[in-house]
Amino acid sequence: MKNTDPRVSVVVLTHKRPQELERTLRHLEALPEAPALIVVDNGASPATAEVVRRFERAQLVCCPGNLGAAGRNHGVELVRTPYVAFCDDDTWWEPGALARAVAVLDMYPRLGVLNAQVLVGPENRVDPACKSMAASPLDSRGLPGPRLVSFMAGAVVMRAQAFREAGGYEPRFFLGAEEVLLGQDLMAAGWDMAYVPAVQTHHHPSPARDRRARQIVTTRNRFWLAWLRLPWRLAWHETRKVWRDGRAQGVLGAALCSALAGLPWALARRRVLPRAVVEMVVKVHGGPPPARRQRLAVLPGAQR
Repeated sequence: MKNTDPRVSVVVLTHKRPQELERTLRHLEALPEAPALIVVDNGASPATAEVVRRFERAQLVCCPGNLGAAGRNHGVELVRTPYVAFCDDDTWWEPGALARAVAVLDMYPRLGVLNAQVLVGPENRVDPACKSMAASPLDSRGLPGPRLVSFMAGAVVMRAQAFREAGGYEPRFFLGAEEVLLGQDLMAAGWDMAYVPAVQTHHHPSPARDRRARQIVTTRNRFWLAWLRLPWRLAWHETRKVWRDGRAQGVLGAALCSALAGLPWALARRRVLPRAVVEMVVKVHGGPPPARRQRLAVLPGAQR
């Protein structure tokens, strides 16, 4: 058995996809870094438990129900290393990638999140989201790559301390834009995030996906994001934008009903981001035009 790298663990999130999970664990077990492996099973499937038993270094965490992204929180509870890498049951890390990520994180003590370059499918196509991250308009001086305001949940290596300080993933978000909220809270806590393409991970998307359900939840969560963290003027601008996107996708009604049902929760937990973070978010995603100053027309002889 290889010596486990004492600085990094891998948390794998899975739900009823034992064949994909087995392929991912084969790749992870073969990594030269030999990281500790923590498999979070959303739903406690017997088939998942059977797969995990075949891998010597894999530890299983069973969630009684499907917690979505928040299942990762339970995995991080077992992490005893300073760094934690995340992947899903259809993604795995390139050999040597975790060692490179650890070296970068060691060099940049305020870097809380390192987003890898994602290679999709057997052709190893660069994920379009990575191309957007590479073109980040933010000031990236003092960082190992372009500065980010969000990240790809299954393609990052994080500082475990940063994850815990930010509170992990919000359970109500389930799956869909959940990393946006966590990224904003990380920045508000003073952590940096960067895209580092020298660190690579592979993604072979599973066909077992409900696209419409994901669109509904993502649209709902985008409404909540605006109400939870943005100044009201920007929140209103973002609400209208999400409304248009949801209508174009044909999911507005379902998403809006769900979002409004959670409005009291969102308002009770509203915590506006620091101005510097808001400015970065606007620079990346856009915002409303500057407020116009109202000028009063004064008619001749009107003043007394």
